[in-house]
Amino acid sequence: MDDDEGIRRLVSRALARKGFDISLAATGADGVEMTRDGAFDLVAVDHYMPGMDGLATIEALRALTDCPPIVYVTGSEESRIAVAALKSGADDYVVKSVGEEFFDLLGSSFTQVLERALLRRAREQAEAELRASNARLEALLKEVNHRVANNLQMVMSFIALQAKTLADPGAREALQKTQQRIATIAQVNRRLYTTDDVEFVAMDEYLAGLATDLSESWSTAAARREVVVSAPPIKLCTDKAVALGMIANEWVSNACKYAYAEAAHGEILVSLSMDGENMVELAVEDEGMGLPQDGAVRGTGLGTKLIAAMARTMRAEVRYALARSGKGTRASIALPLSKKDRP
Repeated sequence: MDDDEGIRRLVSRALARKGFDISLAATGADGVEMTRDGAFDLVAVDHYMPGMDGLATIEALRALTDCPPIVYVTGSEESRIAVAALKSGADDYVVKSVGEEFFDLLGSSFTQVLERALLRRAREQAEAELRASNARLEALLKEVNHRVANNLQMVMSFIALQAKTLADPGAREALQKTQQRIATIAQVNRRLYTTDDVEFVAMDEYLAGLATDLSESWSTAAARREVVVSAPPIKLCTDKAVALGMIANEWVSNACKYAYAEAAHGEILVSLSMDGENMVELAVEDEGMGLPQDGAVRGTGLGTKLIAAMARTMRAEVRYALARSGKGTRASIALPLSKKDRP
């Protein structure tokens, strides 16, 4: 686009010799209209044109649905004009002169801009394909988590049916604990397929849901077990979330069973907190009877063994102490985190 007919003809001939197929426009308005109707690989715009100058032409071109790359041509060597053109959306600029050197520079600029545009389109296509692939994988992973959660629910139902057929209270309790452990894992899977994040678990929501299940499971008409959660909006990877959920389940179950008398109401606090950037602490405390004189943790032993095994695997530190309120028991685990454990 150039209002100088002589320059238009010279440029057209010179660039045709270099292999370019050139269309000409005498004004910015004509050039914008031709660009809207045609399929051009590149547009060259002169700065000084009557009516609509080069910068206004760029603005009109950029408003088109599919604007081709733009090379700005100016007879002025003022850098502010080139900067203004590039800021407006031009891909390159060439200072206009008379002679073969100008045509060579213009042809070289066209070639470079077209190559960059080709690379940009290839990158955008690759990114679009990657996004589509990621979306398919996320959908597939959600479906897997959904099916796993359904299968775990089925296993829990089988265990519940089996427990009802047993006369031995100890055997029924063992199956009920097994059912609760499976429920702890199943809840993670439910959260993975019901949220947009398939890699990380929101621990505040997860522990709140777990607390609700445990409260309902351990409460009776005579004695309510209230499980309260205090946790910031921390997200952890699924492995760490499941491990902490399992540990919380064991400690809360122990507190519900041993911390308070059978007919007494009791509250258990589950807290999660960050200690710096690379350490998370889970604590469960009650206001019940406290640890026995020998300091041994009460329970069947399986839960304690599970916690010890997970702590060794995760290189975590487990502590049992007097609750911060001055009575009851506080169990805590400090878990180191790596970069992959958090978003």
